[in-house]
Amino acid sequence: MNSLKLLLRFAVVGGLVLLLLVPLLLIRGTIGERERYRDQAIERVAQSRAGAQSLIGPVRVLPWTQQREVEVVEAGVRKSELRTEHGYDLQMPRQLRIQGELRPDERRVGLFRVPVYSWHARVQAEFADAAYATVPGRVYGRPYLALGIADVRGLVGTPNLRVDGRALTLQAGSLALEGASKGLHAMLSPLGHPDQGTLAEGRRVELEFVLDGTRSLSVVPVGDDTRVSLASTWPHPLFGGSFAPNERHIDDAGFKADWAVSSLASAAQEQLRRDLRSDGGAVEALEVALVDPVDVYTQVDRASKYGILFVLLTFVGFALFELIKRLRIHPLQYLLVGLALAIFFLLLLSLSEHIAFWQAYLVSAVACIGLQGFYLSGVLRSWGHGLGFATLLTLLYGVLYLLLASENNALLMGSLLLFGILAAIMWLTRKVDWYDLGGGLR
Repeated sequence: MNSLKLLLRFAVVGGLVLLLLVPLLLIRGTIGERERYRDQAIERVAQSRAGAQSLIGPVRVLPWTQQREVEVVEAGVRKSELRTEHGYDLQMPRQLRIQGELRPDERRVGLFRVPVYSWHARVQAEFADAAYATVPGRVYGRPYLALGIADVRGLVGTPNLRVDGRALTLQAGSLALEGASKGLHAMLSPLGHPDQGTLAEGRRVELEFVLDGTRSLSVVPVGDDTRVSLASTWPHPLFGGSFAPNERHIDDAGFKADWAVSSLASAAQEQLRRDLRSDGGAVEALEVALVDPVDVYTQVDRASKYGILFVLLTFVGFALFELIKRLRIHPLQYLLVGLALAIFFLLLLSLSEHIAFWQAYLVSAVACIGLQGFYLSGVLRSWGHGLGFATLLTLLYGVLYLLLASENNALLMGSLLLFGILAAIMWLTRKVDWYDLGGGLR
C-alpha cells in the first residue's frame, strides 16, 4: 500500500511535468512567430530598397539567327519547312578582377534591425579575340556586353563603363542572361562581316558602380581566372556559397576577404551557357552576408529546449524534499512553480528584443529566481529552505547561460550536466528506504 501511494505521488508529479509542456510549446511557438516577423521585416526592407544582390559578368555576347530546313508531317503528308532559330555565343572573360567596399548600415522596421549595405565596386575584365565561323544559314548580329545584377533598383547613380578606353552607355536588361539574372547591357560596334570574322572589340572592360543591397552579396566567378576582393567595416561576416575565401582577416574594425577561383574549379561558365539554352537554374557563386552575431531568437529557442529539464529537476528536488522532510507540497504548488520556470523564457524573449541578450537573461533570471525564492519560503515553511532552492536555481540558470554562450561545446557540456545531476541524485538517495518514505504519504 505504501508503494502504491509513492507511485501515485510520482505519477501526479509526472503528469504535471507533461502538463507544463503545453506552455513551453506555446512559448516556442511564439519564438517562431517572432522570427517570422523578423523575416517579414527583411522582406519589407528588400521591397522598398533592394534585396540580396548578386553580380554576374561582364560577359561578351554574340547573338545569331539561323535558318534551318526541317521535315514535318501534317495530315500524314511529309514536307519540308524553313524554320528560324535564335541563339547566342557567350564568351567569358579571360581575367576578371572585382574589388569593392561594402559600406554597412541598418534599417529599423518596428523592433527589428535589418543590415543593409552600399557596395562601391570596381570591375576589370579582359577578353581574348573571339573568332566566329561560317555556319550554313547563320547570320551573326550585333555583339554586346551583358552584366547580371539581381536587383537593379539598388544601382545608385549611373555606372561608369569604359571599353578599350572608350566610354559606353549601359542600357536596361541583361538580354542573354535573363535566364539567370536581371541586369544591364551595352552594345558594341556592329560586326564588319555578319557571316565570319573575329570579334576584337571589348578586349578590356572597366566598370565602376555603387550598388545597394540587403544582408548578402554574391559574385559568380565567370572568368577563366577570377579574383575577388571585398572589404567592409562590418565585424561579423558570414561567408557562404560554393567558394570560401582564400584569405580573410576579421576583427572589430571589419573584415577583408580575397577569393581566387579558376574555371577549372568552377562550373559557373557551363551553368551560364546552360541558362541560355533552358529556363535557368542554380549557378555557383561566392557569397558574403552581413549577419547579426547575436541572433536572439536562435538563442532563446536554444534556451527554451532546456525548459523541460528545468521543470523536471525542480520537481525532482521538490519530491525528494517532500519525502525526506515529510512536508506535504500540493500539486497546485508544483504547478505554480513550474509556470514560474516557464515564464522565464517568455520574459527572456520579450526583453531581448529591447536590450542586449545578456542583460535580458540577467533581468529575467533575477526576476524568476526572486519570485520562486519568496514563494518557496512559504511553501517549505522556512526562509532557509527557500533561499537554498533559489541558490540551486541560480546555479542552474548560470549553467544554462554557459551552454548558450559556448555553442560549439553545448552538446558536450549539456551531456556532462545531465550526467552530473543524475549522479548527484543517485548518490544522495542511495541509502533511502523508499518503502518507509512512502508510509509518510497521506
